[in-house]
Parts: sequence; structure tokens; C-alpha cells
Amino acid sequence: MYWNSLSDFFAMGDHGLYVWGSFAVMAALMILEPVLLARGRKKLLERLRRQYRAEAIERESPRRAGTPEARP
Repeated sequence: MYWNSLSDFFAMGDHGLYVWGSFAVMAALMILEPVLLARGRKKLLERLRRQYRAEAIERESPRRAGTPEARP
């Protein structure tokens, strides 16, 4: 397809709104995806660190007397 001017290029043969709207949505999604993945990874690592610390504290703390777990 050949365009006579820059405005013809942006109009895309009267399909410009669809073409450029689709382009904008795809560009936004391609920018947003790595941001969301990084945020999710950060939350996951923090949750795993909290869980690891909680389990380590649970292993180190002495069992309460009288609980079923403390009886031999």
C-alpha cells in the first residue's frame, strides 16, 4: 500500500482508528507484562522469605508443655 502523505499513513485507508488502537493496546500490554511479572516475583519471594523465617522460628522455639506435640 502506498501513501501520498503522512496523514494518509496515519489514516490507514480509513482503518486508522482500528490499526493504531490495536497498536496502542498491544504496546501497553507488552510494557505492562514485565512490570506485573516483576511485581509478582517480588511478592512471591517476600512471602517465601516470611514462610521460611516462620518455620525456622517454629523449629527453634521450645515446645509448650502440655501440648500434644511436646509429649514423648
